[in-house]
Amino acid sequence: MAKPPIMALRDISLTFGGAPLFEGAGFSVGEGDRLCLVGRNGSGKSTLLKVAAGLIQHDAGERFVQPGKKVAYLPQDPDLSGYDTLGDYAAADVEPEERYKAEIAMEGLRLDETLDPATASGGEKRRAALARLLASEPDLMLLDEPTNHLDISAIEWLEETLRSTRVGYVLISHDRALLSKVTTETLWLDRGAVRRNDKGFAGFEDWRDKMFDEEDASLQKLDQKIKREEHWIVHGVSGRRKRNVRRVADLAALRESRQTHLHRAGTAAMALESGQTSGKLVVEAKEIGKAYDGRTLVSDFSTKIMRKDRLALVGPNGAGKTTMLKMLIGELAPDDGTIRLGSKLEVATLDQTRSLREDQTLWEALTEDKLLGVKGSNDQILVRGRPKHVVGYLKEFLFDERQARGPVSSLSGGERARLMLAKIMARESNLLVLDEPTNDLDIETLDLLQDLLGDYDGTLILVSHDRDFIDRIATSTIAMEGDGTAIEYAGGWSDYQAQKAGGKGAAASKPRKGGGGAKPAAAPAPAPKKAQGAKLSFKQTHRLEKLPEEISRLEAEIAKVEELLASPDLYAENPAKFEKATAALAERQDALAAAEEEWLELEEAREAAG
Repeated sequence: MAKPPIMALRDISLTFGGAPLFEGAGFSVGEGDRLCLVGRNGSGKSTLLKVAAGLIQHDAGERFVQPGKKVAYLPQDPDLSGYDTLGDYAAADVEPEERYKAEIAMEGLRLDETLDPATASGGEKRRAALARLLASEPDLMLLDEPTNHLDISAIEWLEETLRSTRVGYVLISHDRALLSKVTTETLWLDRGAVRRNDKGFAGFEDWRDKMFDEEDASLQKLDQKIKREEHWIVHGVSGRRKRNVRRVADLAALRESRQTHLHRAGTAAMALESGQTSGKLVVEAKEIGKAYDGRTLVSDFSTKIMRKDRLALVGPNGAGKTTMLKMLIGELAPDDGTIRLGSKLEVATLDQTRSLREDQTLWEALTEDKLLGVKGSNDQILVRGRPKHVVGYLKEFLFDERQARGPVSSLSGGERARLMLAKIMARESNLLVLDEPTNDLDIETLDLLQDLLGDYDGTLILVSHDRDFIDRIATSTIAMEGDGTAIEYAGGWSDYQAQKAGGKGAAASKPRKGGGGAKPAAAPAPAPKKAQGAKLSFKQTHRLEKLPEEISRLEAEIAKVEELLASPDLYAENPAKFEKATAALAERQDALAAAEEEWLELEEAREAAG
């Protein structure tokens, strides 16, 4: 006999003063179920989880919880007011003699239980909320974005905890790596309804695309049927009156069915455009150091960031990643060493706090930016140098016209992230600085952002705890250990882990090291060659696709410069121009040779992988 579910929602409907958010939605969770809840930003994932937790009353439908079973909910923004320490908050749901349960969770999350909630960071508050939930030993856990503000070590601890627990859970997260490893079934919230797949997140995208293809085929058949019936109405209304009346009524029902079909949400029309080309050298740091309150965050670190580099900063919370970031872009002076910025830099920054004024409207948040303002107009902004109406631009980022005059305070985390992206993407830039850009973004927006960053013609410096995102984007990774040590590795997160495990620190093409009093690292050993048959990484595949276009461009530029140099009078009439053209020709020929060699190596690797 099948066991009853721990919690079930049936035919849930909910409306917030407009179109229904849910209509007939439902799902159930049994003992040991490992579900992820996915859907677009604004689809109502967090609201549905709150309905499941009993925190929001639905308009219609039924919520069932098995008698004697405990359901625990992890909010995105836990309220710690009224508690003297994080430890007191974490232990609030257990008896005093069982406080050790909260202490075990806090130890695993590396949380200082003596911290004052009023001064705690977002990551520390999130850890305390996680510790409280785990200490209460519920029968069902409802986890809303548990990895936001957590560093990678805490995410990996949570990952291992979820993999080993026998407690059922429903998980909302943007972290692909986490979702793929800890879920066995998928709930997809789409246009107010919930669909269920008996595979974990790793199979979600293929399943989603299949559902969309089936939907498109069904709509196409419906459109064809309506077209045939409309033709009959015009040309074939004759014969038996009763039959004709019924057929006309059927056509009206078909039309109504087509009109009431809820269209899928589109993707944000995001775009990045680099401004003028920066100098070849973007940032050079020489033996820089920084300390706060007697604690060394960075010591004796050196690096060079060149044009088009994709640099990721990783490390535990409090290790100094944001401090390092601010030093590298010149916002903060180092205590020791020197920072040299390249020429012609145009910087666009997304900070992790999503710094927006709560009392402003979305309209005001865009038009207040002096870099985006259009002189003499309060309803247009400059989008990459071209004027565009505020509402039209907001619609490109999936905001509707009513939201344009609404307050920033009403936005969800994902909507705030999209608004900040709208602001920085309206500017031309050649140095993009992203501090925790993946927080709160849905999977589709993340995919689009990854594609844009892959095609971005400028330089990128990134702070992130999203391992999958780093793997897809970064060409080098600076690992900050929290003791002043900073070491740069070639590649993304997985490459860093492999090199670290193999003792190949500072495995970039040139030594880039740092450490609190540590001896200089030995000259880096070359990275091991890819094993025969190994598949190309995302970055290698993307690079292989782009190289032919780059080679063609370089060949065209070389031909143009050679044509200029072929003029017999050029040197006599303009020696400076001749010298400049000669240097440009040599530079492009070297670049062409390097691109062709890189393409050959990648093509050979692709063939070896079958």
